[in-house]
Amino acid sequence: MKIFISSARKGLEAERDALDGLIRALGHTPVRFEDFSAQTTPSREACLRALASADVCLFLLGPFYGHVFSETGQSATHDEWVAAQAASMPRIVYRKHDVVFEPDQHEFVRVVEAYATGVFRDSFHTSTDLMTKVVQKVKELESAPSPLAFAKLVQQPTIHWSSNDGPSQAANDSDSPLELHVLPLDFPGYSARELDQLGGSLTERIRATRMIGSDVALNPIRVDGCVGVSLPASRPRSWNMPQEGEPVQCRLYKTGQLSIRATLPRDSHGAILDPDALPQQIAALLRFSGALNIVQADRIVVAASVSTEMLMSVDTFDPRRSRQSSQLMGLGRSGRQLRTEPDESVTLAALGAGAAEVAPHLAQVLILQARR
Repeated sequence: MKIFISSARKGLEAERDALDGLIRALGHTPVRFEDFSAQTTPSREACLRALASADVCLFLLGPFYGHVFSETGQSATHDEWVAAQAASMPRIVYRKHDVVFEPDQHEFVRVVEAYATGVFRDSFHTSTDLMTKVVQKVKELESAPSPLAFAKLVQQPTIHWSSNDGPSQAANDSDSPLELHVLPLDFPGYSARELDQLGGSLTERIRATRMIGSDVALNPIRVDGCVGVSLPASRPRSWNMPQEGEPVQCRLYKTGQLSIRATLPRDSHGAILDPDALPQQIAALLRFSGALNIVQADRIVVAASVSTEMLMSVDTFDPRRSRQSSQLMGLGRSGRQLRTEPDESVTLAALGAGAAEVAPHLAQVLILQARR
């Protein structure tokens, strides 16, 4: 599991440092802002993206609230709490005893502990006390049954791929080569009125995930049988600066299909299909889809695709530096669309707690096709 550690560092330095080694010793991956390398994205955005790629969020409540961001009027930990709540991510909370909370932190703790919307939390006195409790909780998570249930499809579903778009739309595929599609099973589709209403709420739903800053302009999309929103992609400060993959478009079709289009990680040598990074990116897109709170069906079909481009390779992405060389997939392979053709349906948990279990298979299929 990837376990995101959320708290202000001040007043919890020893606990945060101890958790890093403990989680690694248990065979899992801690995610802390202390370990982030230099990035082109703002710190707040980088933290929220890292949280979206995690499986569990571990909150520590110490005496200090932390820096307040002007965009939200909240601290980073408060932003991360809202984002984890919106994504229905498992949240584990530990409150430190025998400390005096500053006023803002006291109000935040009340939000976390609220009976209707918060969670039951545990407490600790010392780092050793905290470590013992975290070990026990991680063991519980390891032994928990999978929330997913798969079933073979009786009939192949009709998925709208970007290759089905007209020439004017297809011309933009190179800007968002990665697609994730979620299709509700046995769904009658939306009426024109329902689709219009959902289209009008998309911007608000996207902002509610807290993955996009309130000051970022979102552009509506309306084409025949489809509504959507374009999310502006961030740009690197220099041409050879590595760029992480990110969502750039959300579309909802009359059939009920929800599609998220995204960029792939890239550097000066082109786009990168990273066998390690791709599953994490797809899992984040699955959780993002679930956080929009649109798809409500008991069972869904999930598929992914990659539109190949001339400067694309299967390689390792390093967010700190560009590669010195790369082995391209080949000019003749440019313009192909790699697809995962679904043969199973899955429960809605694939868009939340089960995202980390679904994503690796989708990524593996795409990587294998790219290497052929």
